[in-house]
Amino acid sequence: MKTSRGHMIFNLIIILVPWLSLLFIGKRHFKRFFASSFIIGVFEMINHIYGNKRKFWEFYDKPRSFIKDELPFDIGPYIPMSIWIHKFSYGNFKKFALLNALANAVFSFFFMPFLKKIKIIKLKRLNYVQFFFYIHYKAYLLYGVQHLIEKNRIKRNAY
Repeated sequence: MKTSRGHMIFNLIIILVPWLSLLFIGKRHFKRFFASSFIIGVFEMINHIYGNKRKFWEFYDKPRSFIKDELPFDIGPYIPMSIWIHKFSYGNFKKFALLNALANAVFSFFFMPFLKKIKIIKLKRLNYVQFFFYIHYKAYLLYGVQHLIEKNRIKRNAY
């Protein structure tokens, strides 16, 4: 059985729109925050593989495939959103944590029920609160990775 047309269109939208938004972020911010966002994006992919194996969620289309199911969420909104949040809040940890909590809450409590309604994905072994924490804890890792990159950059420029 093939992926439904709606699922394919949805995947294209969640990949293209966030990346096209980065045309407005500026080259300096993109270069500064891309590395940490990419590293955490890869970490998120590993988490998705784990979550898939533990059946935390279920996609409606069969057969199941990481490439058509979870990967579009990782390469689509996750990395660009991390770059945007860094741009607006890096250096102010409280603002960073708040923006991430807000974005993750919107995704968990509003977007996930919408995705269930349009029959893309539904949570199976997690409720919405658990899912929020499942995606939110990585924000602190993201901030830490960026902090290490900045610290290394400052050290390199000092020599």
